[in-house]
Amino acid sequence: MDFHAFMYVTIGRRRELEQGMAGKNPVLYQRMLDEIGEYARFCDEAGYAGIGIPEHHLQIEGFELGQDPGLMALYMGMQTKRLRINQFGYVLPTHNPLRVAEHVATLDHMLGGRLNVAFVRGYQARWFDNFVAIPGVKATGPWNRHTHEDEVNRELFEECVRIIKLAWSRDTFAFKGKYWTFPIEGQKNPHDHPVYYTYGQGVDPDGTVREVGIAPRPLQQPIPLYSGFTHSLRTALFWAREGGKPVVLSDNYEFCRLLWSRYREEAERHGRQVPEGEEAAWGGYLVLAPTQAEAKAWAEDCLWFWETWSMPFGQGLPALLIGDPDTVSRAIEEALRHVKFNEAFFLFGQGVLERDKCLKTLELFAEKVMPRFR
Repeated sequence: MDFHAFMYVTIGRRRELEQGMAGKNPVLYQRMLDEIGEYARFCDEAGYAGIGIPEHHLQIEGFELGQDPGLMALYMGMQTKRLRINQFGYVLPTHNPLRVAEHVATLDHMLGGRLNVAFVRGYQARWFDNFVAIPGVKATGPWNRHTHEDEVNRELFEECVRIIKLAWSRDTFAFKGKYWTFPIEGQKNPHDHPVYYTYGQGVDPDGTVREVGIAPRPLQQPIPLYSGFTHSLRTALFWAREGGKPVVLSDNYEFCRLLWSRYREEAERHGRQVPEGEEAAWGGYLVLAPTQAEAKAWAEDCLWFWETWSMPFGQGLPALLIGDPDTVSRAIEEALRHVKFNEAFFLFGQGVLERDKCLKTLELFAEKVMPRFR
């Protein structure tokens, strides 16, 4: 089994976050970069399969500072040699999909083919509404589920995925959708440029642009695609058709069994044969210490973080793996009794907990837990 660590790119400890505006503090940001670089190097050497970060912007409070979907991934890659970098993920309704396709392909080369990518719909309205690529499209969450706003977000998201996959797989292409059209209708170069039609394709000698393409192609063919952290069966079924893997941070095993089963059925209905254990990845929030009592004490600030930051967005608690190595191992074994998975992703206390506690969590997991599942 492959195990991945995941960080929210949190800038400070609880006391520092509670002082307010921690995200603006350059001293804290420099410390955070130093810490996450050390965590990445440790995971690289200790046998983890990957390490990941999200995309979120305008985070002046400091709870999540993964504000660039490529720079932070590249930074993590520069600290490591073999570790896969999980960019989980690009919030597609806030991007031009051609730009994302090009950006990811370039990043894949810079990381030497060590990139995993997730595409997500976006749930943090403050930054989403200010970055959105199509004016009027809204973030999605419990407040607008099953509404027209929610449907528009999903339509745009799914259209973006189709465009990106076309850009990765074809030299040039044309696309006309509900939200995006490439090339733009009636595009014609204002001056002659023989290179376009002599050495390229998609542009006629009269300057008409019929098709566009990105360069370079991704190094990996294909780049592994994930759905990010999802609790949506509908989203999982979309990825069953498109060839992406959902990551489910849940101990609701009835839902997990349903998602795994429906994913397989939908994939097979669309001609995709999925090996057992590849339907989805599982995971949760990991706080691992030498003793149960220490782990519970460490977890207090981690749970404060989740209750303070994540729950107001409508996110319930993920599966909690809090305890000593035996307790955490039993929790993974319990999940495996319900669903098979070949990959697991674990949030840990990066930022909120002191560096030594985070390193101890990662160390104990690598030394005491991983070997039981290899």
